[in-house]
Amino acid sequence: MSPRRFRTLQRCTGAAVIATTIVAGLTAGIAPATAAADPAPSEPLASRFTFAVLPDTQFYSRYSIDQFTPRYGTDPFATQTAWLADHADELNIPFVAHLGDVVDRANVQNEWQAADRAMQTLDDADLPYSILPGNHDVLDSGKRDTELDLANEPFNRWFGAPRAAEQSTYGGSDPTGLSQFHIFEAEGQQFMSLAISWNSSDATLAWAQSVLDAHPTVPVILSSHALINVAADQMSPVETADSQRMWDRLIRSNDQIFLTLNGHFHGATRQVKQNDFGHDVHQVLMDYQMAYEGGNGYLGLFEFDLTNGTLSLETGSPWVVAKPQESLTSYDQPLLDGMHQRYSLDIDFAERFAGFAPGFTAGTPDEGSLSTAARTLLLDGFEGPDPISTELPGNELDFVEAEGTLAHWRFNGESGVVGADTVIEDVAGDNDLTRVDPAATNAVGATWDDVTIEDDAHGFSSDGASMCFADSTGSRFSYLTTAADAPINDVDLRDGYTIETFVKMDPEWSVAANSWSKFLTRTGNRSQIGVPETRWDWTASPSALGISSLREFQWTSLDANAALGDRVNWSGEIMVDTWVHVALVNDPAKRTTTMYVDGAPVLRNATDVGGMAWHEGHSWILGADWVDDAARNGWNGCIGETRIIDRPTTPDEWLTQRADLSTFAVTSAPQGELPASTTSVTLRGTGLPGAQVNVADAAVTTPAAVAVAAAPASAVVAENGEWTLEVSGLTVGANRLNVAQALGTRSSAPLAVEFAIAAPAAPGGSTPGGSTPPAGGAAGDPADPAAGSAADRDGLAATGADGSLIAALSAAGLLLLLAGAAPFIVRARRRAMQES
Repeated sequence: MSPRRFRTLQRCTGAAVIATTIVAGLTAGIAPATAAADPAPSEPLASRFTFAVLPDTQFYSRYSIDQFTPRYGTDPFATQTAWLADHADELNIPFVAHLGDVVDRANVQNEWQAADRAMQTLDDADLPYSILPGNHDVLDSGKRDTELDLANEPFNRWFGAPRAAEQSTYGGSDPTGLSQFHIFEAEGQQFMSLAISWNSSDATLAWAQSVLDAHPTVPVILSSHALINVAADQMSPVETADSQRMWDRLIRSNDQIFLTLNGHFHGATRQVKQNDFGHDVHQVLMDYQMAYEGGNGYLGLFEFDLTNGTLSLETGSPWVVAKPQESLTSYDQPLLDGMHQRYSLDIDFAERFAGFAPGFTAGTPDEGSLSTAARTLLLDGFEGPDPISTELPGNELDFVEAEGTLAHWRFNGESGVVGADTVIEDVAGDNDLTRVDPAATNAVGATWDDVTIEDDAHGFSSDGASMCFADSTGSRFSYLTTAADAPINDVDLRDGYTIETFVKMDPEWSVAANSWSKFLTRTGNRSQIGVPETRWDWTASPSALGISSLREFQWTSLDANAALGDRVNWSGEIMVDTWVHVALVNDPAKRTTTMYVDGAPVLRNATDVGGMAWHEGHSWILGADWVDDAARNGWNGCIGETRIIDRPTTPDEWLTQRADLSTFAVTSAPQGELPASTTSVTLRGTGLPGAQVNVADAAVTTPAAVAVAAAPASAVVAENGEWTLEVSGLTVGANRLNVAQALGTRSSAPLAVEFAIAAPAAPGGSTPGGSTPPAGGAAGDPADPAAGSAADRDGLAATGADGSLIAALSAAGLLLLLAGAAPFIVRARRRAMQES
C-alpha cells in the first residue's frame, strides 16, 4: 500500500480552532431580529403615521416569471405591495415612496409587466405613491434625463405622468415626465414627496426648485435613486458626486427638505448634515438588491411620532413571512435589527419646521406604537427556518464521502510557503496540484512567498486549512495546476456535476485590483472548441468561478454542446474577509445549474444547460483565470478544500455535512461470568474507517462495592471497516464498558457491553458466594475457543449508555490516544464504502 494512500490524523484538534468560527447567514451590516417578538410595554397614544419605502425592486421584476413565480406562485414585489395595501389602515400609511430601479432591463417587456402588476395593487387600494426611474429604468443611463428619447422611454409608458395623475396626491411632473411630486396629508398636516429622476439635469433641478417655491410651507421628503453611498465596511456613509451636487444645488438652501431617501448603492447607512439654516437634514440609504433572493422583500417603515418628536425605522419583509416554512433558510429573517435597519431619531417636528411652517402641530393622539404594530404583524404566526443541524467537524475525517468524486484537494498536513516541491494531494484520485513557477508565467512581480498554507478555514470544513494567495492583482498572481496528463483534465461531465469549494476574499480586496478575478478554472480557449464568436469572453476558458466588480460570485460555463454558448450564475454581494461555501450543481435532466452560497440557492441561476464542454488536454487551475491561452487575474484571498463530483448532488452529501457515526456496531464481546483469572477482554466490531474506537466510563463493582475504573482503551477502525480493541485493568465483579467510535471531538452514541468476573476461589475449591467460573478461560482471549462465538454475540448488551463516551477521558489523555492512532485517510473510507 503506497504512502500516498494513507495520511496520519494530523489535525484531530482542528475542531477546537474552528469551533470559534461563526458562519454568518446574512450580509455584513445586516442583523436579524433577535427575538421572535418584542413584548414591548404598552405605549401612550400619540399622533403617529407610517411612511413606507420600497427600495430597488429590479430583481423581483426580472425574475418574476422564470424564478419566483414557478417556485412560489408570486414574487416579492407583488407581496410587498399587497401587504402594504392590506395593512395601510392598521399602520396608518398615507403614502409610499419607490426609490427607483423598478426593473433590471429597461428594454424587457415582461419586467415592466411584473412591476405594473405589483404597483397596480396600490392603485386599486387608493394608496398613493411616488415612483422614479433609476439607472436600470432608462434606455441610456449615461445620459441626463433631458437628453433621453422621452417618447420611447418605457418608464414614461408604464409610470409616467398620466398614471401618476390618477392619484389623489399628485401635484405634477417635470417636462421629461420622469420626476414628480405629491402632497399627502398625515395627522392633519401636509407633507411633500419630491421624487427626482436618475441623472437629473440642471433643468430638472430648476423644476424641483420651482415646486418648492410654489409650496413654501410644506415639509419635504426628497427621494432620488442615487445620493449617498456606503463604505466597504457596510456601515459608514460615503458622499458621492450625485449627493454633493444635489446638496449644493437644491437641498442645503431649502429648509423644507428634512429627509432624503435613496437606493442604488448596495446596503444601508445614514448620515446627518446641517443645511444653510443650521438645521439637520437626515439622509438615508436603503438597498437590499444584492442580498438573498434579490433583496428578500425587505422594505422600510418610517414611523413619524409627531407627539413625542421621533422618527423611527423598521426594516421588515412581508415576503419572508409569506414563503412556505419548508423553503426558508437562515437568510430568511422577517425583521432586520442592524444599526441602520432599526433606529429612532429625535426630531422635534414643530421646532424643525418653525422657520417655514410656524403653524405645524401634532394631530390627535389616538395611535399606539405603529413600529410595534408592524413588528407584531410580521412576527405573528411566523415559524422560522428549521434550526441548522450541521455540527462542527470533529477532525479532518469528519465529512461525507460522495460517490463519483473525481478530485478532492485538501491542504491539511502542509504548512508555510507552497514551493516547487509541494504537492497538494488529490485524496480521491490522481489529480494532484503543483504550483507553477512564477518566473515561468506571464505574472508581473509574483514570488514564491505569495502562496502559503494556513490554519484558517470555513467553520464547516473538516480540512482545517487553506491555501492563501497574497497581493494578487490582474497582472501579479500565482496559481496551482493539475498535471498535463491528469485524468480530470479530459473528464466528460455530460451526466452533470457538483463542484464545491470554500473561499475567502482578502481584507484588502479592492474593485480596482481584484474585480473579475477567478479562483477555480477549467482552462482552455472557447474560440477553439466551437463557441460562436461573442463580444466578450470568446477567448476565455470554458468554465471559471470567480468574483465580479460588485463582489458577486460568477460561474461562467458552457453547455456540453459548446455551440449553445455560455451560461452564467450570479450570487448576491459577498463580504470580504468572510469564509463562504460555494456549491455548483448541474442537473442535465432539469437543464439547470444551481449555485448555492452557504447552503442557500442564489436567485440568478443558469437554465437550459446540461454538462460542461471542455478543451481537450487542458488543466484545471486554482488561484487564477485563464484568457487568451494564458493565466490572468489572480485570486486575492484564500481557497479551502475543493471537490469535483461527476453527478448532481443534494446538500446532505456536501462537505459541510458530517460523517455518519451511527453505523458503529460491536459484533463480538464477552458475556456472562468470566474466570477470576481474567484481567483483559477483547472486543470486535465494525465502524467508519479511520474513526477512533474508545472505551470510557468503564467500571467494575467488587464484592466490597468499590468502583474501580478499567484502563482506558482505544483502537482505530481499519480500512475494511473492522476494529479490534483490548480492554485491560479489570477486577472482580460486574463490568459495564461503554464503547463508541469518534472522529476527534465528535462521537457516536455509546454501546454498553456488560459481563462479570468471578471472585477468586476460596480455600476448599469454591468461590465466594458459591459461584463457579465457566470453563475455557476468559471470553475474548485468543486461546479461548469460545471467543467471538454466537453465544458471545447473543449475550452482548448493546444499548445506549447515559453520559458521553469520552467524558471520562481527560483532554490530554484523548490527545495522546489520537496522536498514536494508526495512519488512515479518507481514501480508506471510500474503499470500504465501495466494497460494502
